[in-house]
Amino acid sequence: MDRARRHLEDHRMTTAPTIELRTFTTLGPIRGDLLDVYADVRAPLLHLPNYAVTTFGERLDRHGTEPGFVAVLAYTDDEPVGYAYGNTIERGDRYWQRTTPEPAEKYTERPTLAMKEIGVRLAWRKTGTARRIHDALLAARQEPYVTLMVNPAAGDGKVHALYRSWGYQDIGQSQPSPASPSLTVMVHANS
Repeated sequence: MDRARRHLEDHRMTTAPTIELRTFTTLGPIRGDLLDVYADVRAPLLHLPNYAVTTFGERLDRHGTEPGFVAVLAYTDDEPVGYAYGNTIERGDRYWQRTTPEPAEKYTERPTLAMKEIGVRLAWRKTGTARRIHDALLAARQEPYVTLMVNPAAGDGKVHALYRSWGYQDIGQSQPSPASPSLTVMVHANS
């Protein structure tokens, strides 16, 4: 069991934890940390083809080479406890092509930040860590909008509701791959 998990099991969090946020623009130095946290965050779903660690690793490698890649990882005692990453998308990107109905031009006329993944280890949830990671990712970006896709069934709808509470609005649906569930596409002004 890694040091972060031991720490978390010994001390249930009830207030905002002490974390260090680190921003990266290349995948190499953090790929292992992202895979480790992803495997923990998605543990109940890893048996499904779309959520398998190898499938995520393939997506991660592709996303890491796309324009404007950025990741923010949260660490405590040098152990990763959460992450978010994304990249810049433009009109014509497959992200927008798979969105139905077609997004309003105001979202596609200029580059947009697509948040591809966000996840926080179980013991760090409901501590504000996800929001801090999210906000740090957006703070350094100039795109006028940020978009993400969410499985509306995740957490019995709680994840979708959380993004709405952060100011995201539903704009459509997407099924990024045949193995993927139907996802809700959401957008938020990055101001």
